[in-house]
Amino acid sequence: MNRINGVILIILLAGFDQLSKYLVEQKLPFAQREPFIPFVSFFRTYNEGIAFSLLSFIDNQVLSILIVMVIIFVLWMWYQMKADRLFSQLGYVFILAGAIGNLIDRIALGHVIDFIQFHTDNWSFAIFNLADSFVTIGAAFIILDEIIQMRKSNKRSINE
Repeated sequence: MNRINGVILIILLAGFDQLSKYLVEQKLPFAQREPFIPFVSFFRTYNEGIAFSLLSFIDNQVLSILIVMVIIFVLWMWYQMKADRLFSQLGYVFILAGAIGNLIDRIALGHVIDFIQFHTDNWSFAIFNLADSFVTIGAAFIILDEIIQMRKSNKRSINE
């Protein structure tokens, strides 16, 4: 994947995340479960921390600076990655899109809009958003690529 296509995909994914949050803000009542399909509901809430509301006690500006530093580090890692490692390339793109999507919320609103809830009658997973999903998907792509690279390396070792 070339970098230009990656940047375009980052913009599209972050834009899709922002559109979803805009629609949630316009259409969903705050803190009320709206069933979507079995085990999945929409539930608009605000996260003032990072994943799972961690670090919510830290000032928003400090969190924003930390997130920018993480984005810079991930950009550097993406730049270092060989272009032929498609899954890692996609992984960094998805992670960057998710981080940027949530950073936009944090800077513009002072919190992140979360709205997707997996649940049963007596259990609920943390409420999250598309940007969070993009980060998770990106991490899965990178792990998959590392497994593929390990298997290729093992096959080369056996054949030598």
